[in-house]
Amino acid sequence: MSTNHTDNTALTPSTLLADKAHRLVIQATLAPAAGQTRFQPAGFPEIGHVIYDAPQPDGSTKKVCIVDSAASMANHLETVCIDRYSLELVPELKGLPYVQCVTDTGTKDKPDRLVVTTLSEGHRLASSLFTDDKSKVITKSDDGTLKPGDKTLGQLLLEEFNLVDLGKRSHPLPEDWWNVFKTIFKYDPNSLVHGILFPAMGIKIPRVLTAHLEAQGAARVASSGVKFDKLLMTTSGQPIFAKDEETAQEIKATFILDLSLIRSFGRGDAKGLNAHQKELLLGLALWKIGKLLEAPFRYRSGCDLELVKLQQLDNGTPVDLDVSSLSIAISSLIEAAKFPENPITQIYWPSVELFKKAIEKKDAPEDATDTDGDSNNDAVNPEE
Repeated sequence: MSTNHTDNTALTPSTLLADKAHRLVIQATLAPAAGQTRFQPAGFPEIGHVIYDAPQPDGSTKKVCIVDSAASMANHLETVCIDRYSLELVPELKGLPYVQCVTDTGTKDKPDRLVVTTLSEGHRLASSLFTDDKSKVITKSDDGTLKPGDKTLGQLLLEEFNLVDLGKRSHPLPEDWWNVFKTIFKYDPNSLVHGILFPAMGIKIPRVLTAHLEAQGAARVASSGVKFDKLLMTTSGQPIFAKDEETAQEIKATFILDLSLIRSFGRGDAKGLNAHQKELLLGLALWKIGKLLEAPFRYRSGCDLELVKLQQLDNGTPVDLDVSSLSIAISSLIEAAKFPENPITQIYWPSVELFKKAIEKKDAPEDATDTDGDSNNDAVNPEE
């Protein structure tokens, strides 16, 4: 099928949201980096890689492999926002709100050790790491000292959502949704981009950005490996393990942005999110896609993919794009959203409580790593 070329300026958040289109679909054709022919999809224990027969327009079928699910792709898209090891925001996102879970190094009530953030935790703002009764929001005293306060983030959210506290039967009434959108945006806009679920409050917001990575015309490549155990820590001394990889005719990442959902988060400037805040959500989603694609991205140790072609699907018709069209001026969008000077919220867990369960179960058999030392499990975000 022949393709057209589009004006890259049409992918600005303000233009897209002013239009009447319900969704924006961007599709990237990828290939293994460095001329490789094999790649490693996500897999599950006892199931392996997922390959299915996909119906084609001519009535035939084609083998398609799920390289990464929507939940796993959401995790990959979040890795471009933070430093891999320090979990600090990349400089371009300075000023963007998110939540940190911190603990102590043994000194009670001294929050000085970062554990996880809403940009690295699967359930994001709804994770129990941020809302559990044992965690407290850190406040600043009159002398500038940081210390745990009296409230949990869950309590603050319930108050700012303006919900009637019915325990696990709490739920938003129609007009409460405006407070829900504003409050989540205040603490962690990223949670609106990838969807969030607060079951105890009856709040379920689907993804603004849904991505899938699939291999068309896939074929399984079975191989094996061996672990040499010179100290005889295993029964065999030289365990052999099976390893599956894939080849494919084509690998495609599809990114679907729900423009109608973003528009529904606010009505004018008085209810829910205003225009600048909606533009930030869309801009952040586009920025993430661009960062993921502009350089080879390593989805797993054996899955290093690089961009071959980028297109927008306009009513099913492919329109060629340049990856530079996704170079969003994200700093300007963050500034226009008018966040407070210190937008990062910190939650404190005492280390004796935070690590208690892990310490009690640290020698359990199910905690053992796989034989080749390279996790091949799909990372799941069950917020939907």
